[in-house]
Amino acid sequence: MTSRIPRDSRLRLVRPRPLAAAPSAVNQRRPRRPAPRPPEGTPAPAELARMARSGLADAARVAHWADGALGPGRDGTGSDGKGTLSDETAGRAAEELGLTAAQVRAAWDTARLAGLIEVHGDSARPGWRLRAWNRDDSAVLRGWVALFDAWSLASPEPTDREPAAVAEVVSAMPQVLSFLQLSAGPVPVEQLLDLLEQRVTELRTERCEIPYGPQPEPVEEPETADAPLAPLLDWALRALASVGALTYGDGQATLTPLGSWAVWVKLEQICVAAQSPAGNIEVAAEEMLRGCAQLRPNAARAEYRAWLAARPVGSAVTELLGAARGDDALLRGLAFEALRVVGAPAEPDVRSVADEPTLRPYALLWLAEHDGIDPEDAHEVLTREEATWLWVDTAAAVADHGEAPMLVRHLESALQPTVPRLLDEVRAVGHPRTVQVLVALAAAHPDPALAKAVRRAAFQVHTGG
Repeated sequence: MTSRIPRDSRLRLVRPRPLAAAPSAVNQRRPRRPAPRPPEGTPAPAELARMARSGLADAARVAHWADGALGPGRDGTGSDGKGTLSDETAGRAAEELGLTAAQVRAAWDTARLAGLIEVHGDSARPGWRLRAWNRDDSAVLRGWVALFDAWSLASPEPTDREPAAVAEVVSAMPQVLSFLQLSAGPVPVEQLLDLLEQRVTELRTERCEIPYGPQPEPVEEPETADAPLAPLLDWALRALASVGALTYGDGQATLTPLGSWAVWVKLEQICVAAQSPAGNIEVAAEEMLRGCAQLRPNAARAEYRAWLAARPVGSAVTELLGAARGDDALLRGLAFEALRVVGAPAEPDVRSVADEPTLRPYALLWLAEHDGIDPEDAHEVLTREEATWLWVDTAAAVADHGEAPMLVRHLESALQPTVPRLLDEVRAVGHPRTVQVLVALAAAHPDPALAKAVRRAAFQVHTGG
């Protein structure tokens, strides 16, 4: 084995196959679903990115200013633990950027929602999207979609309305947006209000439960069910207009090209998940990951996004980490791929598992990439032992779900320059699947001498030698 630059050996590089696949199907490829095309008239991605950069220009200016003016170790946020800009910093930014303090605060809040600024505990720092802002159109579009997803946080919700009614409208707005997208033009607000009322009624009916047995006297509660929804629809449309998703005025609303594209993307993601044989959008994390194991990377990421969109982020992250703790190394690698789709909200949980031996290498790589390190260089954060443990864990996934030539190719991704050195370090690292991995590698390798050495190493580990 020759010395080479270490490669990223995460499991996303592995094309697994089902354990029960029939021999006649080994060389058959899963038919690819044609890449869906956006609706006619949708601008090209480069033009959509230009629109997003234009709409987020002030947010990017403030984020870049904070990156340069504050620098590492100097925090310009307040003490509320939410990354709110302090009065002193807001005033300084306004003076240097030629904006008002209110504009700076609004741009700062937008930058946080778009991922240009990330809040970590009591401090804020530039997000990875800010580093790629001028060169990566996909990063810009993902940032704008993050802002679009957070539309309900972009404008203060009405204080004269019950929180339950506000929550109902937020839950019902995806259907309103889908109707706007399908209409492909201006829609009267009265029509949107009718649709919103129907959807809110459906939501109330779905959660209605009839208890059994004697019931206490009803307690008088605010009559939110009969409260008019028109003011809340007005708030929702204004909030969506403030993030650039639609235009609103003269009694009608129209999706912008960015808004129409974002709604189409989300509808397409749901359609992809609905076509999954396993019904991935509704199942538990472990079953979802097994279903995604048979998909190409882009299709799998679409499944992750749809699955995540259907549940609260906190519980989704907990489920994924639970699946990663299992015995199947394939699910461990895929779980962290799904956590990459979650992004910043998963950071506290990923950081909290970095001391668990089974998850530590995956967590360190995730955190390095989250901090802006290029994925090709992220492996440098691992110690030699951690990298070797990850190599064995990935090899276990290949042995369980891949093919023999794939396991032989995996040998080339090891850090060690020679096979004897690799075997020494693999024996020392103490991975629970070491024996099985070495036995599978010996059976797969075409070189008899090397296979013999690997079998000997497997026997020594088995007998404690």
